[in-house]
Formats: sequence, C-alpha cells, structure tokens
Amino acid sequence: MHSTNLSDDPPFGADQFAALVIDWQQQQGRHDMPWQQAITPYKVLVSELMLQQTQVTTVIPYFERWLQRFPTIEALAEAEQDEVMTLWQGLGYYARARNLHKAAQAIAKRGSFPDDLDSLQQIPGIGRYTAGAILSFAYDAYGPIVDGNVRRLFCRLFALDGYAGQSQLEKQLWQLAEQLTPKQHNRRFAQGLLDLGATICTARQPDCVNCPLQGGCKAYARQQVDQFPMAKPKKAKPSRQGHFLWVQQQGQLLLEQRPDTGIWSSLLTLPEVAAEHPLLQQAKPVGSFRHQFSHYQLDATIWQPQQQVQESPQHGWYASRQLAEIALPAPIRKWIEQQLKHSTAD
Repeated sequence: MHSTNLSDDPPFGADQFAALVIDWQQQQGRHDMPWQQAITPYKVLVSELMLQQTQVTTVIPYFERWLQRFPTIEALAEAEQDEVMTLWQGLGYYARARNLHKAAQAIAKRGSFPDDLDSLQQIPGIGRYTAGAILSFAYDAYGPIVDGNVRRLFCRLFALDGYAGQSQLEKQLWQLAEQLTPKQHNRRFAQGLLDLGATICTARQPDCVNCPLQGGCKAYARQQVDQFPMAKPKKAKPSRQGHFLWVQQQGQLLLEQRPDTGIWSSLLTLPEVAAEHPLLQQAKPVGSFRHQFSHYQLDATIWQPQQQVQESPQHGWYASRQLAEIALPAPIRKWIEQQLKHSTAD
C-alpha cells in the first residue's frame, strides 16, 4: 500500500498543490451554480445533501424550488415531513431528505449554525465530508473534504491502491485531504478539487492534457490513469419479489404509508403484502415493474384482490388529482400514472 505522507515522495508540496488548485479554479472552475451565490451555511447544507449520488444539472431545479419553499433553516425545521418528502420526490435516496429535515430541526433548536468540525458532525445527517464542505464553502475556513471526485483525483495523483469503501484507502484519502488543505482561500480550494474531479479528472476519458496537476500525477507518469481508482469487485445483485395491491373505490386509490425505515421510508405506495398473503390466492395480476436499488433488484407484481382489503391506520384513499401533491416513489408513480391513463382510455 502506498504511503500518504507527503514528506516521503511528494509530487509537489502542500503549498504548491493548493496554489495550483486555487489558480486553476479561479480561471477555469465553475462559478455560476446557484448555491455559490449569496452563500450561507444553510444553502451549502441543502446543496451538499442534494448533490450526494446526483448530478449537478439534476439538482439545480430542485435546489431552486427548495429555497423558494424553505428559504431559511427555520422554515424547513417547521415544515411537516410529508411536505418535505413531496418536494424531494424525483431526486431519490429519500434518506437524504429526512436527514436534511432532522438537521434543520436540530440546528433551529440549537439556535445557531455550528461553525466547527466537531459541532457540525453532532448534527443528524452531517458527516465528515458535509462538515468540511460547510466550513470551506460557507465560512471559507479549513475544512478537508473527500467525496467521489476527490477520491478519484487523489487515487490517480498518488497512485493509491484500493477501491472506494476500503477502510485503509479511506484513511489514506482523509490524511491527504488534511495535509493538503490550506488555512486560507478554502472556498476556492475546495471548489477547485470538486471541479477538477468533475470536469478534468473524470471517470472516463479524463482531460489529462489540461490538468494543472499533470506534472505531479503518478498515474499519468506511469500511463496508468485508467487503472485508478481500482474497480470494486462486482457481486451479482440479488433480486427480491414484491407484491403490491391495486384497489380502487369510487374513483379513489388505496395507498399505504411506508415505515420510517427501510426502502421508500415514509413515502406513500401501493399497499405491499407478503407472497403468502391470503388476498393473493384469488387476486388477479394487473401489471409488473422492475426497479434497481443500489444493493438489489426489485421485481414487483401488482395484484387486484377479489376480496375486501382490511384497512389499517397506514392506509388512505386518494383521488387521482391528489397524486401530484403527495410523495410517491418514482417507479410506483410511473406505474400508477400508466395504469390510470389506460383506464381512462378504456
């Protein structure tokens, strides 16, 4: 495993590295993203959680709508969870929305936004990366960051072995981030790291010719850029069967609120039942869909029961005009809309 101590075999010193990143960002980096305007800690928190697992172009309209509806952390803290989840729908990874809501409530209760790494990481939903990003972008203060872009950049720059998620590699990456992060111009430095990873040191077809760090990049010197970071060994993704009910009554559709843990937590969906549920013995299949989660594949069948469904407190009836206003998982919403469209056509 390669060492991460800069004194061992430095491609360049920490000061030179910071200067290269900062100068490049000032001239070539991104400066017009909405969360870069009139920066506040709250805007940084919202943007960073939205940008996890999601492309910038997808996030921008969601971010703008979010700030229109919840312009302050207090407004978000006071909102009902249903409204928060509805505004988030379409971005996926709904735990981010719940974490953002919990963070807002904790900060509002605290009375002020934390301004140091330890205090920030005490807030629900704020981890090591997000804390560093808030310090860097909102306060222009020392805040080391490591995300997917920085990981790829550092792995190539220092020819680091290992793949994302390996504890030894993650430890090395954070050590490097702590050593390389300067004590000033942190906003521009952090943005430079992210911009380099997103626009130059990309996963495929990196633009090494225009990289300001090319002269010290070990992977480039070895002509092994495409070998870093190492690919994680692939495992066969398991599949799971899901069984959902299609129940209509007087123009309304029966929906069920999911538990606050597990997939689609706290969202409304078609009621789900176990494969051995008695209702399925005489039910008629009316459709199916397949959805890819990060760790497994869901093969779903939708059934129209011939017997009356016993309702629970989690159940509710919704008219079709209400569906646009409630938080539904994307594959469930798509299937419902297609089914209602076909029903109307018939």
